[in-house]
Amino acid sequence: MNQMTLRLAITVAVGSLLSPSPAAAQTAPHGGRGPYSAKGELPPAKTAAYVRITKGPELESAKYGWAIITWTSNNPGGRDEHFGVVHYGTDPKDLSKMAKSHIRLNRGHPETVFRVRVLDLKAGTTYYYTVDSTQGNGKSDGVKSPVKRFTMPRDPQPSRAAAQAAAR
Repeated sequence: MNQMTLRLAITVAVGSLLSPSPAAAQTAPHGGRGPYSAKGELPPAKTAAYVRITKGPELESAKYGWAIITWTSNNPGGRDEHFGVVHYGTDPKDLSKMAKSHIRLNRGHPETVFRVRVLDLKAGTTYYYTVDSTQGNGKSDGVKSPVKRFTMPRDPQPSRAAAQAAAR
């Protein structure tokens, strides 16, 4: 038996002694020990009793057909995978468009900052929006902002030299 095969056999034998089941030792991270699941995930954190927005939402930036909406809430807990969600439209009573951005919660932080990029916006148009956050499975954290609004800036006009060069 060569040295590599011997090393592998010893590793499997020791792993099976330390693990509650041989299969768990081969598939679970850290040899099946600790709080991790077979997928390598921590169990869900305790869900916050009440999730509230502590800052914002507000327009962080807007230009060239896109905008970033940001807000801060207390840490909602649950699974680490979450989404910041913006429902928006040009009529405050019809916020049927949606943008969302993925985020991983940091269990060590009491608050979470969400940033969502909204695309395909028209210059000079006023948009209305609300924000929410959801768990990875789509379940809302139960926080929803009042309707806010912003107006996209007019795209900057090209310089005279750039316009002349484009006309050639």
